[in-house]
Amino acid sequence: MQIQDLPFPDPGVPDARSGPRFLWWLFRNQLSGQLKALAWGLLHFVSVASLPFCVGVGVQAAVDRSGGRLALAGGLMALVCAGNAVGETFLHRAAVTNWITAAARVQQLLGRKAATLGSALTRRVAAGEVVAVSTGDVEKIGWFVEALSRFTAAAVTIVLVCTGLLVYQPALGVAVAVGLPVLAIAVLPLLPRATRRADVQREKAGRATELASDTVAGLRVLRGIGGEDLFLDRYRRASQEVRHAAVRSARMWSLIAAIQVLLPGLLLITVVWYGVHLAREGRITVGELVTVYSSVMLLTYPIRHFEEIAMAYSFSRPSARRAAHVLSLERATDTGGSRAAGVPAGDLYDPATGLLAPAGRLTAVVCGDPDAAGRLAERLGGHASEPSPPVLLGGVPLDELPLDSAREAVLVQDKDPVLLSGTLRELLDMPASGAVDPPDALQAAQCGDVLAALVQGSLGTGDPMDARITERGRSLSGGQRQRLALARSLVTDPEVLVLDEPTSAVDSHTEARIAEGVRGLRAGRTTVVFTSSPLLLDRADRVVFLDGDTVAAVGGHRDLVRTEPRYRAVVTRETEPGAAPAEAGTVRADGVPRADGADGAVRADGVLRRLEEIEELEEIEETA
Repeated sequence: MQIQDLPFPDPGVPDARSGPRFLWWLFRNQLSGQLKALAWGLLHFVSVASLPFCVGVGVQAAVDRSGGRLALAGGLMALVCAGNAVGETFLHRAAVTNWITAAARVQQLLGRKAATLGSALTRRVAAGEVVAVSTGDVEKIGWFVEALSRFTAAAVTIVLVCTGLLVYQPALGVAVAVGLPVLAIAVLPLLPRATRRADVQREKAGRATELASDTVAGLRVLRGIGGEDLFLDRYRRASQEVRHAAVRSARMWSLIAAIQVLLPGLLLITVVWYGVHLAREGRITVGELVTVYSSVMLLTYPIRHFEEIAMAYSFSRPSARRAAHVLSLERATDTGGSRAAGVPAGDLYDPATGLLAPAGRLTAVVCGDPDAAGRLAERLGGHASEPSPPVLLGGVPLDELPLDSAREAVLVQDKDPVLLSGTLRELLDMPASGAVDPPDALQAAQCGDVLAALVQGSLGTGDPMDARITERGRSLSGGQRQRLALARSLVTDPEVLVLDEPTSAVDSHTEARIAEGVRGLRAGRTTVVFTSSPLLLDRADRVVFLDGDTVAAVGGHRDLVRTEPRYRAVVTRETEPGAAPAEAGTVRADGVPRADGADGAVRADGVLRRLEEIEELEEIEETA
C-alpha cells in the first residue's frame, strides 16, 4: 500500500480485544510494507556494520605495505557506503509509508465507527477521548508500527555482527557477544516506571485540554457572571501540573538515554583495554583490533533502536488500548442489514413503549423525563445505545435495513444540534430528496431575522446564502442556531423526521409560526416532535403522552389537558398529581401560580385561553 493509494478501499475488521492485539493486527495488515522496511533496514545496518571490517583491512594493508589489499579495502568501502546510502534512503521511505498508512488505517476505522454509532458514541465515550484517540493517539500507534521493522533489522544486524566477530576474532568476540545483550536489556527495569510517569503526564494533559475546551465554550456565560478569572486560575494550576508531570517523565527518559550512552562507552573501554593487551602479546594484529573497536563503536547506533522501540511501545500501548476500546463498541442493531436496500414507507412504531406515529401525520410526544425523550428519539432513528426491540417502519424493523437505508428513512435532530463552520449555502448543501428548496425551509423555520443578521455581519456580496457561519454557530444566539438546524433538517426531507425540542430557545410567537410552517412543509410526511410546548402540541395531528417508558394516553392536546392530570402536570408545569395542595396565593420559583388538584382545571383553561389569544394575534398579523 502506497501513500498515493490512500484512503483504503476497506480498512478491515480490527482485533479490538486489547491494545497489544490491535497493534499486532495493524502489523499483520501491512506485512508487505514491514518486510520492505526490514529488507532496506538490513541493507542499511549491515552496511554500517561492515565499515569497520573495511577499515581494518585497509589499516592492516597499510601496515603490511600491500597496495593490492589497500585497493581492495577502498573498493569494499565504496561499495559499503553506496549500500548504506541506498539502504538508509529507502528505509526512511518505507518507514514513513508504514507510519502514515498505519495512522490512516486507524483514522478510517475510527471514522467508520463514529458513522456507525452516531450520537450514541459520545454517550458511551467522552467526546474529548474520541478526539484524543483520532489525533495524538493515532500518531503514537503509527510510530510503534513503523519502528518495529527498524528495530527488527537492528536486532538481526547485532546478532550477525556478534556472530561474525566470534568467527573473526574469538578472544574479543566473546567479550562483545556477552556485553551487547547486557546493553540491550539494561534499561528494561526502568521502563515500567517511565511508562507510568508518561501515562500520568498524558492524563493530566487531557484534563487540562478538557478544562480549556469547556472554558472556551462557556466564555460568554463566564464573562456574564465575572467568572473568567476563576477559570483562568484553574487552567493555570492544571497547566502547572502538566508541566511538573512532563518534567518528571523527561527525567526518567533522560536517565534511560544516559544509560544507553554510558554502558556502550564502558564496553568500548573494556574492548580497547583487552584488545591492546592481546596485541602486545601478539595474539591479534593491529588491523583486527581496529576492526573490533570500530564494530563496537558503530554498534551503538543499532543499539539505540532498542531504546526507541521501548519508548514507542510505552507510548503506543495506552493509545492502542484507548483506540481498541472505541473500536470495540458495537451498535445495538445490525449495521449490515438482512434486507435489500430501500426506504420503506408506513407507520413508525416502537414496540418498547407502544409509541405509534401514523404515516404522513404530525405526531407530538410528551415525556415527563427529558433524558427519556432523548433516548427514545435516538431509538426511533436506529441509534439506540443499548439493545432494545427494533423500531418498525411500515412493518419493517429498522435494524434489518442496511445502515445507509435506515438513516435515509429516519432523520433525528438532537435538542442541541451542531452547526459546522462555512457558508449558509454549504450548511444546507446535503443529501436531500429535492422536494424542499432551501428558501422554503428557511421560511418555515422562521429564519428571516437570522438571514438579516448574517448579511449584516458579512463582508460578502450581500447574499445571505454566502454569509459565513462561525464554528458551531457561536456568533448566533441559541434560538438562531436552533432555527437554522431545523431548516437544515427540513431541506433533507426524510421519510420520517424526528425533532427533539426544536423550539426550546425561541419566543412563543415565533414558536407558533414555526409550528405552522413545519406542519405545512411536512404535509404528507411523517413527523415526530418531542416537546412539552402547548403551542407545538396544539398544532399536532396526534399527541402521545408517555408516563415512564410506556404510552399512557393518546389524543388531541386540548382534550388531554382537560382529561389527563398527568399530562396536564407536565405541560402546565404543575406539581406532581397527588401532592399536597398548595396554600392560596403560593407561587412557584418562576413566579407562576401553583395549580394543584382541582386548581389544575383552572390552570388548563388558562393555557387554552392563551392558545386562543395567540391564534387571534396571528390572524390579525396575517390580515395586516
